[in-house]
Amino acid sequence: MKKGIHPEMKRTVIHCACGAEFETLSTVENMRVDICSKCHPFFTGEERFVDTEGRVERFQRKYGKKE
Repeated sequence: MKKGIHPEMKRTVIHCACGAEFETLSTVENMRVDICSKCHPFFTGEERFVDTEGRVERFQRKYGKKE
């Protein structure tokens, strides 16, 4: 690898909104995420309301037929 062209990797802690923390290597020092593998419905198997709207629903609301 060429020297001086790659970003510096640092130990960082990723903080989730659920309170979970993960230590990893990254070019960013501190990260905060909304959903992680400990609280995401796909990994936990439970249904949970996620406060984001899908692209299809947004498109249908914007361009869909008016009744």
